[in-house]
Amino acid sequence: MSIAVILSTKGTEVATIAGDAPLSQAVDELGSRRIGALLVMDGGEVSGIISERDVIYCLRKHGAQVLDWAVSRAMSSPAITVTPDTEVLSALALMTQQRIRHLPVVDDGQLKGIVSIGDLVKHRIDRIESEAEAMRAYIQSV
Repeated sequence: MSIAVILSTKGTEVATIAGDAPLSQAVDELGSRRIGALLVMDGGEVSGIISERDVIYCLRKHGAQVLDWAVSRAMSSPAITVTPDTEVLSALALMTQQRIRHLPVVDDGQLKGIVSIGDLVKHRIDRIESEAEAMRAYIQSV
C-alpha cells in the first residue's frame, strides 16, 4: 500500500510557514492548529520543516530570544520527503531510522501532502484489523 492511498483518505491540506516568519508565529500556528509540524516553504518549494521538537531544542539551548528568530534559523533542513508511490512500510522504516514524525509528500517538485507517523500507524492497524476480520469470516464460512 502506498502513501497516495493514505493521502486519498486523509486529504492533502498542509500547514506551511515562510522561512522568514518569526519563530513565535510558528509556535502560535502549531498551538492553535494542535499539530506537531509546519512545512517551511521558499518560493513554492519545501525548504525545511519546523516541529515542536525543533522549537523546544532551540528554547533549551538559546532561551526565549529564539522566538524572535526567523523560522529558517531553527528548522530542520533539508526536509526528508517521500513520493506518493512510497510504500507505507518503507515510510515507517524511514521515520524510525531518522527519528522523525512527519514526512512531506513531494512529486516532481510539487508538494502533494504530509503524513505523520500517526497516519501511517493508523493505516497499518486498520489494515491488520480488516485482514483479521476477513480471516474470521472465512473460518466461520468453512
